[in-house]
Amino acid sequence: MMFWYDHDVGGWGWFAMSAGMILFWALVITVVVLLIRALNSPRQHTHTPAAPTPEEILRERLARGEIDEEEYRRRLGALHAGPLTRP
Repeated sequence: MMFWYDHDVGGWGWFAMSAGMILFWALVITVVVLLIRALNSPRQHTHTPAAPTPEEILRERLARGEIDEEEYRRRLGALHAGPLTRP
């Protein structure tokens, strides 16, 4: 004969089980949402600075006095003319 008297879950037991299930599903949903966001976010590398453009390099060289204005304009024109073609 089995005695089931006073071995059931009381009021606090039901509360603890309900709170546990809510926390469990909240954790599962949070992990899924964070995973989806991580997979859909664009790849950004904030620790590596962007490489300067050729125009910016020329501007810096002109500002430092490494080249004069004539040389700057000549090289800037060559950059904007496009790639060199060989005959």
